[in-house]
Amino acid sequence: MKRFSVYVAALCLLSTAGLRGQSALYTEKGGVLSLTQQGASHFAGLPLKCMQQPFPYKTGIVFSDSSLITEPKNYHPAFYGCFDWHSSVHGHWMLVRLLKMFPAMPEAAVIRAKLAENLTADNILQELKLYRNKENKGFERIYGWSWLLQLETELLTWDDPLGKELAKNVAPLAQYFSRSYVDFLKKLAYPIRVGEHTNLAFGLSLAWDYATAVKDTDLRVSIRQAANKFYINDKACPVAYEPGGYDFLSPCLEEADLMWRVLEPAAYQKWLKAFLPAIYVPGSNFLTIGMVKDRTDGKLVHLDGLNLSRAWCLYNIARHAGSNEPAIRGLAKRHLEASLPNVASGDYAGEHWLASFAVYALTAE
Repeated sequence: MKRFSVYVAALCLLSTAGLRGQSALYTEKGGVLSLTQQGASHFAGLPLKCMQQPFPYKTGIVFSDSSLITEPKNYHPAFYGCFDWHSSVHGHWMLVRLLKMFPAMPEAAVIRAKLAENLTADNILQELKLYRNKENKGFERIYGWSWLLQLETELLTWDDPLGKELAKNVAPLAQYFSRSYVDFLKKLAYPIRVGEHTNLAFGLSLAWDYATAVKDTDLRVSIRQAANKFYINDKACPVAYEPGGYDFLSPCLEEADLMWRVLEPAAYQKWLKAFLPAIYVPGSNFLTIGMVKDRTDGKLVHLDGLNLSRAWCLYNIARHAGSNEPAIRGLAKRHLEASLPNVASGDYAGEHWLASFAVYALTAE
């Protein structure tokens, strides 16, 4: 597991209220920030609190008839907690990743039990039943689909009997989303360049990783074709217009994070110089770090997520840009510094989902 480099030790201890006196959540050695077992336990505690908490809940389904006027757990038996479907999905993903990194963490038995309880074959088939409803075939497109594929990728690469069992259980829903992605991309006439859930580039990045892991040729071909159709001729992304007030994804950086996956290295570097020329300017600080004024507001707290997602994009870009890597990593580090201490804010608006973004940023391969 490659860890992202940062150049300060200040984040080795998070001194926010409620964390004082705890052991270090991070260690720093040679410019590399690594999540400790204590840090893994801290982050794991957030989805563990909510993954089986049915309310408050924000549903996004279409009620095609009165049979769906029931508690969300009845149509989302696997992913009914953590406020909404996609947050529950990436909370499950995060717990699997942490177990893979720290199999002896104190919460391991509880995590394993909750994963086994939620991700049963019957529960996943009930989840799939909703998607086969005509009015809900586009539910959670693109964001939720993509995190489910990421969860399946994590399970498939977990060398553990439970991981193999759960991967088999989740496979029908992942395969359904793969086919749905292929069908959707055939019909999509324009890219979706937003800073929230329907951002196409972010979704395609996660879907690409799944397609690579399972050798899903049809999905890989569809993603590459879509990326070239929508993004290959893009130049001078207006990154100065970011961030938007509700953003948790950067339209410019997500696109740049996708394209290194589908282009050869030399072609990517040529494309990146035209698309984000400022990224090659030594010492460039061309991004305004997202500022959150109210962490109890579910939309405004998105900006903490933006800082974390920008960090993982910047680290990935740094590894593929071909030059100016220290400056790009430094910019990523500043984004991490801005929001890592606020993941556990004490308010459900951010706590039900931000830990997943923090862990993704700190442990991405």
